[in-house]
Amino acid sequence: MNKSISRFALPTRLDALPDDLRERILAVQDKAGFIPNVFLMLAHRPEEFRAFFAYHDALMDRVSDTLTQAEKEMIVVAVSADHGCLYCVVAHGAILRILAKDAQLADQLAVNYQTASITLRQRTMLDFALHIAARRGVLDDIWQARLEEQGFSLDDIWDIGAVAGIFGLSNRLVSMARTPPNDEFYLLGRVPRAAK
Repeated sequence: MNKSISRFALPTRLDALPDDLRERILAVQDKAGFIPNVFLMLAHRPEEFRAFFAYHDALMDRVSDTLTQAEKEMIVVAVSADHGCLYCVVAHGAILRILAKDAQLADQLAVNYQTASITLRQRTMLDFALHIAARRGVLDDIWQARLEEQGFSLDDIWDIGAVAGIFGLSNRLVSMARTPPNDEFYLLGRVPRAAK
């Protein structure tokens, strides 16, 4: 495996990984057509891999009546851009392009979410995410009222803050390891996938 994707040890072979990690990585490879570098970067510590992805999945896959999967990815892109995490901006920008069916949105958010073509509701969501992730802010009565005025429930507010929080962790780990985005991410959601 390419050692240039992390400053830390990488698995030398997938078949040497614990079964659950190997199965997860192969399932992602089957779905995406490649193995995202972050999976290999985190695999050198199986317990942390499991814990990170368990919390990631609990947040990102949780179904909400009002907060969409695309909006969660918007949070990831905006927070990751603020943190200067190229990997997460590019990888989650690709996911956002696919979920939102919008080839421009992720780039707009990565440059300046405040000028992106988004709704007031989404701008308020991102304002709060950055308030939590970048400004060490808290949820006070003013913020709660502002978010509820835009239709967010307390569960949604938790999700916004939790997604901002876990990607603060992810951004720091990926940047520390110097893990670059896979080349494949740059074209996802921009160019139709080749038929299998």
